[in-house]
Amino acid sequence: MKLNEIRNNPGAHKRKTKVGRGSSSGLGKTSGRGVKGAKARTGNAVYGFEGGQMPLHMRMPKRGFNNIFANDFAEVNVGRIQKAIDEKKLDVSAKIDFALLKAAGLCGKARDGVRLLGGGELTAKVEIEVAGASVSAIGAVKKAGGSIVTTFKKKVYMNKNGQPGKKSVRRAKAAEKKAARGG
Repeated sequence: MKLNEIRNNPGAHKRKTKVGRGSSSGLGKTSGRGVKGAKARTGNAVYGFEGGQMPLHMRMPKRGFNNIFANDFAEVNVGRIQKAIDEKKLDVSAKIDFALLKAAGLCGKARDGVRLLGGGELTAKVEIEVAGASVSAIGAVKKAGGSIVTTFKKKVYMNKNGQPGKKSVRRAKAAEKKAARGG
């Protein structure tokens, strides 16, 4: 082998086809795109187009409901907190909150904070501050001798005039009545 004989393997370098260079090239005028229509145009995207027939994605019924006001919590079980304590990822003496849980890799991002769930066993006495907690989770923390504080407060949605909406007003009145009854 000599330096002047070095070249790519056959088929390794394929030359780009030059289109629109005259009729004698075989790819002149319409450049191999046929005549008119969506596919002849630049930037065509006819995925799902069925020739004017009602497309499948439009024939299928809509299902479900996506609540835009739903709360987005990262969920953590008490058993996972205990496991992290056993593996020395969490310090029992420090107050466990969202930042600590995220640093330990127990939860990802969440718009409204962490909700503690009661799955698993908790034996360590810990102080926890989270957005919300289930009844079983609160029971598990108290049983272990720890304390839990929930910080989540439901958002109050306003109307155009900056006043609380009807549902918020109704909810506030119901809470007042409940407090007056001693509930």
